Amino acid sequence: MSQLSAKAQAFDHWIRNDFVALNTELENLYFAQARRAQVIGVGDALKERLRREGHVHIVALLAEGNTGDGFDSAFGVLGNVGMYLGALRRHELTNPAREERSPFAEASSLALHVGASLGMAPRFATSHLATRNRAVAGLRKSFTALADEALFIDENTRGILALERAADALGRIVHLGVSNPVTDVCFAAAAAALREVLAVNARLFAQLDVERFFYCVRPYYKPYRVGRTEFRGANAGDFSGINELDLLLGLCRASDAYYAQLLVDKMMFMLPQDQQRLRECMTRVSLLDELLALAPAHAGRDWFRKSARSYLEVADLFGQTATQHHDQLVARFIQAPAVRLESEELEGVTASGPPLPVLLRSLEILRDMRVAADRTDLATRHKDLSALRDLVNGA
Repeated sequence: MSQLSAKAQAFDHWIRNDFVALNTELENLYFAQARRAQVIGVGDALKERLRREGHVHIVALLAEGNTGDGFDSAFGVLGNVGMYLGALRRHELTNPAREERSPFAEASSLALHVGASLGMAPRFATSHLATRNRAVAGLRKSFTALADEALFIDENTRGILALERAADALGRIVHLGVSNPVTDVCFAAAAAALREVLAVNARLFAQLDVERFFYCVRPYYKPYRVGRTEFRGANAGDFSGINELDLLLGLCRASDAYYAQLLVDKMMFMLPQDQQRLRECMTRVSLLDELLALAPAHAGRDWFRKSARSYLEVADLFGQTATQHHDQLVARFIQAPAVRLESEELEGVTASGPPLPVLLRSLEILRDMRVAADRTDLATRHKDLSALRDLVNGA
């Protein structure tokens, strides 16, 4: 791991300690109100302390001009300045709807400099709080000390790690060929990892408090401006594994304009190595297409039915994770509590930026692509999966 400079270490220490304490105190003030979405005019002294203390670290780092040696150091600084700007956005000290540029020039300059050097968007990304969230003496980064945020970060990370294992397992089949008898090991590993995703999500949705998540966790993921540009919030899907599964299973296609746009939009929010993995995956023939190409000459063979059956098990499990995410997290933890908000409070309720109805429609489309739903208005692989099932079942 590369070495942080003294100034970068001081900023990191502040993010892990006083920053967390200030945000937690503010969240408890907001949550105690009858209107929990009311932020402006509440805890102004705490907000000013948060702004001022963070600004001191930002100015020092900007003057230093370099934050240490190597990727890890710069990545850590990008995450810290991004979390600082994310907190300022959450506490309404900045809001892209009422500004043409960020009022925090020094923080924007630092984020733009570091983000450009890494090839990433100049804001904190999911990886900063998940797979690259380095713990120091048992303390990993978070915005608050609230139990529900810790639960969300930790279980979300476990889910991401399991999805990455599933993608790694399927990716090995590309080099073996779907007809290779040893792919049973890869399919079994992918299936086991996806069952773990289902278990992790079930545990999260059973334990996570809807009100705390909606009012005290989700707001830190809102869009904010860096310089003149508004960047969408970090999204739990901003890692390559989930899209590798889409593409390797053939449930989504990089040649589909809707899906390709999704990939383009998320690319800069991913780690550089994830960006490269995704680009490579976009050039592969999917396992579904490979099986369908083999079917005319080999559908009656035992090896074909075995491989196709294993593929369908993994595809079905992946579809279950997509349905679970949409019907639990989106419907229960975002859509339902949003109904109670005042009209002016609905603005900016989503982390990705668009109005809630637009976001919900896009998430529904993605879910239906992943489950290969039978829709006449959307290009899914429903007919292809049905045909493969018939071949496996001897129809």
